[in-house]
Amino acid sequence: MAEQYEIRLAGLGGQGLILAGIIMAEAAGIYDGKFVTQTQAYGAAARGGFSRSDVVISDEEINYPKALALDLLLAMSQDAFDEHHQFLKPEGVLIIDSTYVSQTTDMPGYAIPFTRIAREKLGRENVANIVALGAITQLFPHISAASMEKAVLGRVPKQFVELNKKAFQAGIDAAKAELKSTAARREKGNDEV
Repeated sequence: MAEQYEIRLAGLGGQGLILAGIIMAEAAGIYDGKFVTQTQAYGAAARGGFSRSDVVISDEEINYPKALALDLLLAMSQDAFDEHHQFLKPEGVLIIDSTYVSQTTDMPGYAIPFTRIAREKLGRENVANIVALGAITQLFPHISAASMEKAVLGRVPKQFVELNKKAFQAGIDAAKAELKSTAARREKGNDEV
């Protein structure tokens, strides 16, 4: 039986989630050699409205291009979490941007402040999506970090290559720290986000 993964990246317009979905699809399809679809939906407002990108990755041809039962949900805003968490499979991976998401109904998952990292460590909030992609490679092992980084660097203008390399690595580092912290909490018997 083929392995298929349904992924949703959701948040607000202006957070770069459509681009992140395209990058993820390219990483899985072009560099990892998987079958992949990428769809998107967004509100009429350029900034501040909803934004969503779905990516489906499979070892075989994909019959339906949209994500229905999520293996991974990245929620970059509280509204995104509120609207989409019910589609996450029981064993699915939840990743939230804890800069903007604080209410998670006690669902287990990973809380990383992507936007704060981008703003404070990199000086540019608009690379929070790339920080998140770096983290995803550590928390959802179905897309390799090498492929994701190639796809990121293939999409950014030359003058921003170094910034995006740093953003991607910041996401990897943040995810590794979150994994360590989550493991420590679980050892103590507390597996809250």
